[in-house]
Amino acid sequence: MSGRVAVVGTGTMGRPIAERLAERGHRVTVWNRTAARAEFGQPGVQACRRVADCVRGATHVLLVLADDAALTEVLLGAEHRLVDALVAGQVVLALGTVRPETVRSLAGPVTGRGAALLDVGMLGNGRHARGGELRLYAGGEQAELAVAQPVLADIGKEIRYVGELGAGMGVKLALNLLMGLQMQALAEVGALAEARGLDRGTVLEIATGSGFGSPVMAFKSRRMAGRRYQEPDFRLALMTKDLGLARQAAAAGGRDLPMTTAAYESHESACAAGLGDLDCAAIADALPARRPAEVGS
Repeated sequence: MSGRVAVVGTGTMGRPIAERLAERGHRVTVWNRTAARAEFGQPGVQACRRVADCVRGATHVLLVLADDAALTEVLLGAEHRLVDALVAGQVVLALGTVRPETVRSLAGPVTGRGAALLDVGMLGNGRHARGGELRLYAGGEQAELAVAQPVLADIGKEIRYVGELGAGMGVKLALNLLMGLQMQALAEVGALAEARGLDRGTVLEIATGSGFGSPVMAFKSRRMAGRRYQEPDFRLALMTKDLGLARQAAAAGGRDLPMTTAAYESHESACAAGLGDLDCAAIADALPARRPAEVGS
């Protein structure tokens, strides 16, 4: 192996991850299904026209893909079939948020090539990735995590083993569920403030600066206060997807999540209204208005 790191998927998270790794001295190859997004112009980062070229010779393969369909298609689909380029000794890390079952279903094809597979839930946004401040929760074999540790340590300030393959995604879904509920709650706090003639930004600042607040709530409340939803840290469509995945995972274990269901339906309506590509804080401007006569009906 040459010691290269391959980053497959150079979107909101993949791009800063690749930049950070190159800055930390790794030789990085990148590939994206939309080729223009794989152009960096940064020393240490080489764009590849084919995913097989990106993966070939890399010690670590980071899959930073948006959803289950993208991950499965790139790994196993007829057009790209990344799995055929894998060789013994490589460590493949699934970093995008997908169903735990999807990760486990890919273990056979990956390990059949002699490579190892880990799923790593990432907590943080692109700025955290660029600064090496992600929190990373890994599922799979602990021995393989030890091999991946030097690469993960350059993008994360916390690396934690959480269990068997799929556990990393399970933790990430739980964390994104909490974030989705917080966004819905902040949206409703702002709506209540405006309904009572109060300034949205003032009330949100008070709420998030109190004992009820959290760092992510404070950060997102500033977007809500200024209605700044462009250049998203985390798209509303992806939040909707993850709330849906959390519902499915809970249902598979025989649990119902009523608050999550309500938040998911609210987010789904916002996506249907065309807000999906905005930051998830845009849920604050997606709550339906009611006429006074409807209140209590």
